[in-house]
Amino acid sequence: MDRESSSKLKGKSAIVTGASKGIGAAIARAFVREGASVLINYNNSEKEALELTRSLDSSIGSVVSFRADVSKDPERKALVSKALGEFGRVDVLVNNAGMITRNSFLETTESQFDQVIGVNLKSAYFLCHAVAPIMLNQKQGKIINISSISGLAQISTLAHVDYVVSKAGLIGLTRSLAVALAPYVNVNAICPGTIETDMIAPLAKEKKESSASESLLRRLGTPEDVASAAVFLASEDSNFITGEIVTVAGGRGMR
Repeated sequence: MDRESSSKLKGKSAIVTGASKGIGAAIARAFVREGASVLINYNNSEKEALELTRSLDSSIGSVVSFRADVSKDPERKALVSKALGEFGRVDVLVNNAGMITRNSFLETTESQFDQVIGVNLKSAYFLCHAVAPIMLNQKQGKIINISSISGLAQISTLAHVDYVVSKAGLIGLTRSLAVALAPYVNVNAICPGTIETDMIAPLAKEKKESSASESLLRRLGTPEDVASAAVFLASEDSNFITGEIVTVAGGRGMR
């Protein structure tokens, strides 16, 4: 069921990385519904990104899609330049781009490790580095890093070491940047539990059921569950919140 807009993000502009599908697409939809102009970043999923862009109501703000491999410096810079060119400012950055190889620790090669860290952590670090001067000059901005309960040491989610390292790194990045960019930029993270996206599609039914049973709400999460938290953190409702880790997992990973 579609939710009604309360215009929480009216007049804001946002970059959402990895936004062609799954959690990123849900965040883009929610931001546009709330009145924001959104740059939808994608890398490989051009068809999905363009379909999403066409489907969104841009009567309030602009909606554009832009291909960039955020693990690469020139493409990150081009992404931020595109947002500035389209919107004239960057109010919100959502570092959502992510990947997982599902290799065991002993099977993971150095190049695979570098790829996971490059997409999941390094890209977020340097996109923050790129937008921080813009936000500081504006004297306001919101950065939202999409981590995972894997980064919170939820035992049942620690199988893939390179992924865990990247997501735990995002938590450290969030807290450190909240200090570095205060008082003008709010930096927070969302740690989703198991969310019904393409990323979990390869998992066996038994594994999904086990994840759902660990949730106090006895279900898997939806991309919209995460998007609702992202809208809150991007809006003025969260102006006195920074350096926090918001767990969206139905009680799983509770601290």
